[in-house]
Amino acid sequence: MKRLMKCAAVLALALVLLLPAGCGQREQTPAAEISAYTDAVTLKELELEAEAVPLAAAPAVSTTLMPEASGTLTKKNDKAVIDYSNTEDGYVMVSYTASTAKKLKAQVKGPSGTTYTYDIHAGGGWTTFPLSDGSGAYKVTVYENTSGSQYATVLSLEFTVTLRDEFAPFLRPNQYVNYAAAPNTRAKAAALCKGLSDPLDKVKAVYQFVVTNLTYDHQKAASVQSGYLPVLDTVLAEKTGICFDYASLMTAMLRAQGVPCKLVVGYAGTAYHAWINVWSADKGWITAAIYFDGDTWQRMDPTFASSAKQSKTIMKYIGDGSHYSAKYIY
Repeated sequence: MKRLMKCAAVLALALVLLLPAGCGQREQTPAAEISAYTDAVTLKELELEAEAVPLAAAPAVSTTLMPEASGTLTKKNDKAVIDYSNTEDGYVMVSYTASTAKKLKAQVKGPSGTTYTYDIHAGGGWTTFPLSDGSGAYKVTVYENTSGSQYATVLSLEFTVTLRDEFAPFLRPNQYVNYAAAPNTRAKAAALCKGLSDPLDKVKAVYQFVVTNLTYDHQKAASVQSGYLPVLDTVLAEKTGICFDYASLMTAMLRAQGVPCKLVVGYAGTAYHAWINVWSADKGWITAAIYFDGDTWQRMDPTFASSAKQSKTIMKYIGDGSHYSAKYIY
């Protein structure tokens, strides 16, 4: 199915942490490889902080599955806790229990070798991270800033994951798609999808609502700070946001309605883009069911899906497949 979001031109500002402010035709610097066993490492800001730049570009299961820190399997010290009790359900949780004003980060590295870098905060609250690479060996590391771009390892853990099913990481809330803290978003999704059973009908309903009710916030895009994360009920109430808000809201609504959904950031050719993949029993995973085309949000025609009848639009976008690759999946 069609590509979720094709991001447009690079913003002129510097690209900062996690989900910053630019998007477009620039080469992504890979996330730094960091050993869980080093006492001190250098985290280069632009390497770690430009992971999902497309999500700020300016546009022209019926059961809600909430994560929990069960406490069955943990590793902890006097500063932090990693709870890996529910890895079969596709997530791991981190809590920084000590008090500090220093910058904190967590990294999750899976079997593909991709390293995901996240902001975390002190105070004892739990943050959920998806195990997006599927089954295999993972490493989770918690870091504390010492000075400048220097970080010290606070806590590290390696474990092996056997997922209950392939959809586990893509139905639950996480740091980027936090519908656990968004009851109004879940209620709106339920209202939009009332009476609908086909996942693609739900995709259509959610897409139509978001693109016709949200307006792009240019001021926010120009001022968004490092580490920005959408507060979904606020986005819903204010009906405005940047591309990250659009993507997170659509993904959250679909997951809350039991539709396995991946928020993907990667490349089409040399351009950096973002899109949403959804799953249906009839068609399996549909790549870029919703995508940003560099100007507006688009929804692929769900009738394209027969492999023998690929539409000209999707073939033009995907080409022979060699120019299309996912880098980060949330």
